[in-house]
Amino acid sequence: MRYSRLRAPRFVAQGLATVAAAALFLSPLLSESIRGQQQQQPERPGVQVGVPEGRAGGGAARQGGPGRGRQAGPAKPAPRGADGKFLLGGATPKEKGVWLPGAVVSNPLGLKDAPFQPWAKALLEDRQNNELEPHTRCKPSGVARQFLTPYGVEIVELPELERVFIFDIGGPHTYRTVYLDGRTHPANFSPTFYGHSIGWWEADTLVIDTVGYNEGFWMDRDGLPHTDKLHTIERLTRTDAAALKYELTVDDPGAYTKPFSWQMNLRWEAGTELFEYQCQQANYAGELMVGEFEKVDRTSFIVP
Repeated sequence: MRYSRLRAPRFVAQGLATVAAAALFLSPLLSESIRGQQQQQPERPGVQVGVPEGRAGGGAARQGGPGRGRQAGPAKPAPRGADGKFLLGGATPKEKGVWLPGAVVSNPLGLKDAPFQPWAKALLEDRQNNELEPHTRCKPSGVARQFLTPYGVEIVELPELERVFIFDIGGPHTYRTVYLDGRTHPANFSPTFYGHSIGWWEADTLVIDTVGYNEGFWMDRDGLPHTDKLHTIERLTRTDAAALKYELTVDDPGAYTKPFSWQMNLRWEAGTELFEYQCQQANYAGELMVGEFEKVDRTSFIVP
């Protein structure tokens, strides 16, 4: 025991000296190896959170740049179909792509200055403190919220059916139907997340008129409220091959004192299409839903 106490420091010192000598000898070799790996490994561009990289390759840095799947330099003209109208998808049936919002975290609409009724403004403030959003529980997201997920939307036109389908990517994997066959809204209908949408073309703009919404979704990322009296007009205009102008007019006398409008731009993500996404029921995204409380009681039904 005494021998160990006396000899241990000497062994430790010898071991440290050996390690130091080895490190001094190997450091040039390690540095050269690291530099070689850095040179061989290609720079990975910024990728929008959660979105698989488009087959066109490349990446969109958040600070700017042409964007993943988008051409560098001046934007190409928006593609047109045989009837002369702008196409809302690829220039050919084989060209894939989706429409993404301009930012992942921020809310491009920013409708905080809407003409709220007092109860609607109070509800918005509560939703911002307690993020109990239905979207995080696999519920469809109507109106502008459908376009504001980091996965974007895929728009499919079927002229032979006189319909346009807007597919939610991620989340509940639902889709919305826009009828272009000249029909009107039905006199009686059951309210749904997407409502009943009819559309028509005004020059190069697709106009979508929707009523029949339920109250089970948020209209945007911030929690913009609405009632079942909601009536929306959306206008989609493809300004070039890589950009889509989205304009929204909201008329909801149950939640606002007058109609109001806003707009944002979506960007084309070439080479990406619908992908498999599993949204699990009862996965309540607890880290997003605690809000101003220390915990949330999961034993009772939550109504956002």
